Amino acid sequence: MAKSILTITLNPTVDKSTVVENIKPEKKLRCEAPKYEPGGGGINVSRGLVRLGLESKALFTSGGRTGKMLEELLVKEKVNPLPAEVAAETRENFIVVDTSHNEQYRFGMPGDAVTPEEAENIFNTISGLNPFPEITVLSGSLPPGIDGSYIKKLVKLLKEKGSLVVADTSGEALAAVLGEGVYLLKPNLGELGELTGKKELDNEAADETAKQLVDQGKAEIVVVSLGPQGAYMVSKDECIHVPAPSVKKLSTVGAGDSMVAGMVSVLANGGSLTEMARMGVACGSAATMATGTGLFTKENAERLYKWLSRA
Repeated sequence: MAKSILTITLNPTVDKSTVVENIKPEKKLRCEAPKYEPGGGGINVSRGLVRLGLESKALFTSGGRTGKMLEELLVKEKVNPLPAEVAAETRENFIVVDTSHNEQYRFGMPGDAVTPEEAENIFNTISGLNPFPEITVLSGSLPPGIDGSYIKKLVKLLKEKGSLVVADTSGEALAAVLGEGVYLLKPNLGELGELTGKKELDNEAADETAKQLVDQGKAEIVVVSLGPQGAYMVSKDECIHVPAPSVKKLSTVGAGDSMVAGMVSVLANGGSLTEMARMGVACGSAATMATGTGLFTKENAERLYKWLSRA
């Protein structure tokens, strides 16, 4: 039986996407009808897990009309929503694809502040979960009102209750989870560079930096996303490089979250580190084959996983 999974998204969004031909300034652009999809790191991981046949609970802040839309969209995708009500309206993001050049424009809106009382209620809700999740994915950006100290306290709670913490975040939140230590950390090259103060990292430097994080007890496993070059997975005893398969890229939205979903699906089923790395790269690559914010299909992910297993 697979381990129970919780995803946490403190700054979720409804992604509104459309396509148009030949974007030009000061010109009325005739867009296609918009498509609305759930968004935010942990929410996307839960959406990906559904595609892979795994259940999870998705905890997220929800406020106003957009929050209700987000809840309804998740139910339609057969995700188990666990909304934490807040007064502020849930944010929207806007994605436009220019079909004349297949170029994607992504407009990310800021989230409104979470009050101290709301933040405490979220913490208490997580603390009171019964049964408590065996795996917790903490992913995405932080809204105003929630800082690194809150994240560090949350990670400490999760670990004390025996949950394996998987973190995919950046900035202050990334520094906070490293301060407490997690089971699995998934930075990209840019985020890893921020941790070391290096603007640019090559593959060899990324490998060495990931090893340092493991040796320092910041994470038991570090997976560095290399984009079109695949990923490095580093643990105390192993260093695995998985090359990315060559696919026709239509969108990069949700590729990192899809990668996390793939790895968590194998972790939940007791698979090996090599299998985790391969499924992560397979799902991340499959996500780039979808338009808009559609994430990956199970068929594409499984096909790419089989290819990676033979490579």
